[in-house]
Amino acid sequence: MKEFLKLLKIEFKRIFSNNVLSAIFFGAPVLYGILFGFVYQQAKVVDLPIVIVDQDVSPLSDQIIDAFEINEALLLKDLRYTPGTIAEEMPGEQYAAVITLPSGFEADILQKRHPEVRVDLNMANILNANIASKNIQQVLMTVNAGIEIEGLQKQGMPQSQAMESYESFKINFNKLYNSTGNYLSFMLPGLLGAIMQQVIFLAMALVFARDFEDGYFKELVKGKKWSVYHIGLKATPFLLMLPVMWFIVSQFFVFFNVEADIFNFPMLILTTLLTFASMGIGMLFSILIPNQLKATELLMVISTPAFVLSGFTWPSLAIPESINAFSQSLPVTHYLSGFRKVAFYGGDMWDILPELKFLTIITAITLTTMVVVLQLKINRTKKQVDS
Repeated sequence: MKEFLKLLKIEFKRIFSNNVLSAIFFGAPVLYGILFGFVYQQAKVVDLPIVIVDQDVSPLSDQIIDAFEINEALLLKDLRYTPGTIAEEMPGEQYAAVITLPSGFEADILQKRHPEVRVDLNMANILNANIASKNIQQVLMTVNAGIEIEGLQKQGMPQSQAMESYESFKINFNKLYNSTGNYLSFMLPGLLGAIMQQVIFLAMALVFARDFEDGYFKELVKGKKWSVYHIGLKATPFLLMLPVMWFIVSQFFVFFNVEADIFNFPMLILTTLLTFASMGIGMLFSILIPNQLKATELLMVISTPAFVLSGFTWPSLAIPESINAFSQSLPVTHYLSGFRKVAFYGGDMWDILPELKFLTIITAITLTTMVVVLQLKINRTKKQVDS
């Protein structure tokens, strides 16, 4: 134990002497957590710029324009009476939608000709287009309902009866789990989970690769020849520091008022297994590829698309099977699946058993492979040292 503590002290010195490793391990989670938190702090999209082309210029078109002006998600950037050069303006203005009220619009409605309101959506940004489309439909359907009810009243029907005639049934949407549609609550957990996996990958990729490069590994194997001992030695500093980093990351949920139940036992187990699985993959690459730059580059290639492939934003069912199979080898895929079950749905240990099983399998496979491969390298290095 005395020898282990002596070597552990050296490991801490080597970790903190590596400026790149320190910056990645301590700086990235904090920096990205703050950055992404403030990016999505507004929680919902507002003031999407739209253009209304009013070719009718009537009391009814004025009423519709007023309705759009009070909608929170839409911003009436321009009101014009002819289309003009909208296509040429798009690179600079990037309008979310162009709404055209045709000439004779009010007259056609009064004569029951059912005129058409044209809505041109900018689909370059699908999120903006979906939000704009939803709010435009909401405004136009509300105005449309008002016109129908007013028409029935003019025919002599009482207002209450006119409303019942137009609305044969009601629809009541009850929003569950992030009921406010808060985009921060939706995105921040996935981004932080992917960032922590990447940070662990990159930090662990350096632990053995650096020793191979600067010759320190030869000094290590002179004392102890068992791979399990050296794996434990390299893992211990991070097992002591990672809980601190996870605690800091968890405070972003508190600071930004994210509605997620993360301080519970199932989440603790899930996060612990993500840590073990990510450490296992990172250390395995560090042993297999005895070059710091190559090890980190390969892990970057693997971890960069992890968030997209995890199924957190784009459903796994829509991902091709071959790609989906690869994503199952990434710890964050199972972590984010379990995270949603616990943090948003209120699930317990039983609910996340599949995710825990996969994370345990990844940990076991990487640890077993590490022990075997590192032992072979130790035996070979020891022969070189002895000779």
